[in-house]
Amino acid sequence: MSGFEEDFQAWRKSWAESLRDDFAGLSRYRDANARLKPPSQNEDRVVFFGDSITEGWQLDEYFPGKSYINRGICSQTTSQMLIRFRQDAVALKPRTVVIHAGTNDIGGNTGPMRLEDIEANLTSMAEIAAANGVPIIFSSLLPPPHKSTPLSRYNLLKHPPEKTHALNRWLKEYSAAHGCGFVDYTATLSSPGGFLKRVFSEDGLHPTAAGYLVMAGPAGDAIGVAELEWRRGELLARDSGSG
Repeated sequence: MSGFEEDFQAWRKSWAESLRDDFAGLSRYRDANARLKPPSQNEDRVVFFGDSITEGWQLDEYFPGKSYINRGICSQTTSQMLIRFRQDAVALKPRTVVIHAGTNDIGGNTGPMRLEDIEANLTSMAEIAAANGVPIIFSSLLPPPHKSTPLSRYNLLKHPPEKTHALNRWLKEYSAAHGCGFVDYTATLSSPGGFLKRVFSEDGLHPTAAGYLVMAGPAGDAIGVAELEWRRGELLARDSGSG
């Protein structure tokens, strides 16, 4: 067993107690959610929902002046996110929710996960959102880890490219079939060989500042498309009400 794998297994063992006490991390944002006021009439509130890739994104720096709320929790899988999706996303009354999830499922953070089970969890989030009238934007997983450092090579073994590509295909197809937005990070972050460029991530998983800067472009574009839909819906509602 490599040193990285030993560290991973030791981390999973140390994490067991917190999982037992609060598997989904419901307590993490409970107080912050309670303090959050309902959105104003003109507030374009967006919730970014996900794992450490989301949690590490300083949204106020990359989207200045925007009413964007970060609800990422490091190391989480879709099984955990599904449990807290209503409290940490839908209940905040956003215009839309940007979901980035699945990397840690592939990595086995809470045990082995089949792609079908990841897809089922993501589908359930989409259905909860739709039942509450909240549009969502699914994000692709980042490209597979590069091979430039020992840690990134280990992360590549933990996150096989074929699984990443398969989940990304499903996310894109599901989004198109069900009217969800979709953010594709692969084209902007990939090297010619199809791996995540080192300049965008030192360990092959977590973005650097340069990585987040590049990600902000397609994420902002997808939110912009959603904004047009909001405005169109508001105008239609206003016109039908005045008629």
